[in-house]
Amino acid sequence: MTGELLSIQTVFDLEKWERLQDSLASVTKLAILTVDYKGNAVTRHSACQSFCNAVRQDEDLLPYCQKCDSRGGLEAVRSNKPYIYLCHYNIIDIAVPVMIDGQYIGAVMAGQVRLSDHAGSTELEQILTSKNKKLYSEKWEKLKDHYADLPVMSYQEIVTISNMLSLLCSYIVEEATNKNRIAEIFDKASGSGTLPSLSELLPGYTLRHPENARRDAARLLADATLGAGSVGSERSEHPVLQPALDYLFAHKNESVPLKKMAELCHISPSYFSRLFAKEIGESYSGYAARLKIVWARQLLEQTDLPVSQISAELGFNEPGYFIKTFKKYENATPAVYRKYYRK
Repeated sequence: MTGELLSIQTVFDLEKWERLQDSLASVTKLAILTVDYKGNAVTRHSACQSFCNAVRQDEDLLPYCQKCDSRGGLEAVRSNKPYIYLCHYNIIDIAVPVMIDGQYIGAVMAGQVRLSDHAGSTELEQILTSKNKKLYSEKWEKLKDHYADLPVMSYQEIVTISNMLSLLCSYIVEEATNKNRIAEIFDKASGSGTLPSLSELLPGYTLRHPENARRDAARLLADATLGAGSVGSERSEHPVLQPALDYLFAHKNESVPLKKMAELCHISPSYFSRLFAKEIGESYSGYAARLKIVWARQLLEQTDLPVSQISAELGFNEPGYFIKTFKKYENATPAVYRKYYRK
C-alpha cells in the first residue's frame, strides 16, 4: 500500500463489512454507518433509528448530519481515539477513525442513543448547532415521538462499545496492510529470484521456530500469489532445484513423483530429497500436497466447479483421496469449506 492514494473502499471489503456491520448493530443496539473522509456514506445505515432515519430523509436536516459525521471523524483523528460526542440534535454518536500509514481515510460512525446517566459525560461536546431555531422547532413536532423511541444506554456502556469498534477497525486495517505488503514483496521477489524472509513479509514477526522460517515464508507467498489471482513460480536460492519448482507450478494437473523431479534437476532422488528439505523447509511430498490444497482453495472460492472436477484438475487419482487430503490440511471437507467461505 506504499505510495498509493488510499480510500476506505480499498481497505474494507464493503460487501462483507456491511454484513458484519449489521451484526454489530444488532448486538450492540447502536446504529452504525461507515463514511469516507468527507463524511459521505460508503455503506448502508445498519439499524438506523426511526428518529435519525426521519432526520436524514429531510433535505433541510440531512446536511447537518453529514457535517456531524465529517467533523466527528476529524475530531477522532485529532485525538487518535474514538470520539464520543453529541450531534446537532443532542443525542450520542461515536466516531471511530480508520487510519492507515498516518492517512485518515474514513470513519465508522455509531450511536443514535440517549444517555441514561451523566456520569463521566459532562465534557461531551455538541459538535454542531444550528442558529435556525425556527426550523428545528417546526421539525420537532414531527420528530418528538421518534425521539422517545431512541435506545437508552449508560455512558460506560458507550465507552466500552466504542473501544471494541476501534480494536476491530485496527485489526481490519492491519490485515489489509499485511496482505498488500506480502503481494508487493512477492512481485519484487518474482523479479529478483530471491525468496524474502518472514521479517520482510510481516514486520514484527517473531521466529519462535527458526527452522520453519523458509517453509512459512513459502506458504505466505503461495497464498498471496493465489489471492492476487495469478500463479507464479516460487524461486529457490539453490538454482539446482529451480527446474523442479518451475515444473511443479506449470503442471498443476499432474501428481509428479519425486524421481521425475530429481531427473529434471539432474541429481539423484536421495540427494534431491535432502536438498529440497534443506532449502524449502519441508519434504517434497508434504510441500507438493500443501500447494495443491492452496490451489484447491482458490478453485473452491472463485469457481463453481464440482469437487470431483477440482480433484481431477489437480491431479488426484480419485475424489475420495482429494477430500481426505483437503480435510487433513483445512479441517473441513471441500464442500463444507466452500459453503462457509461463501457465507
